[in-house]
Amino acid sequence: NIICSIVFGDRFDYEDKKFLTLIDLLDENNKLQNSIQTQLYNFFPTVMEYLPGPHQEMIKNTEKVNQFTLDIIAEHQKTLDPTCPRDFIDAFLNKMEQEKGNGHSEFTVETLSRTTLDLFLAGTGTTSITLRHGLLILQKYPEIVG
Repeated sequence: NIICSIVFGDRFDYEDKKFLTLIDLLDENNKLQNSIQTQLYNFFPTVMEYLPGPHQEMIKNTEKVNQFTLDIIAEHQKTLDPTCPRDFIDAFLNKMEQEKGNGHSEFTVETLSRTTLDLFLAGTGTTSITLRHGLLILQKYPEIVG
């Protein structure tokens, strides 16, 4: 939720269905990445797009996560106050407006969506994995607690 405050400008309730769905999709994708088909998809995406397997589910999940991010960006665009950015998305939208005339600008909605998702994944994934491993180590070696 801390990374959500920075990136999205809002904390999600721990019972929020959209937020829980997002977390479930990300967790499922982490599990699906271990399959052989998904690893082959990383090397041969054009060929693997036509073959069935768990990588197809990962693609669908990624599209849903991307849509979640695009929905939040669209909401920010509607309520944007350029004089008072609330979060990373607002700051990026302000920079997009400044770069509007520049045809070579990398400040696009697609870049914002990808960057927002990268920040969110980096903030949630690494923290949860670190905590999970830390707890496993404490279970295996209880003598280091005291």
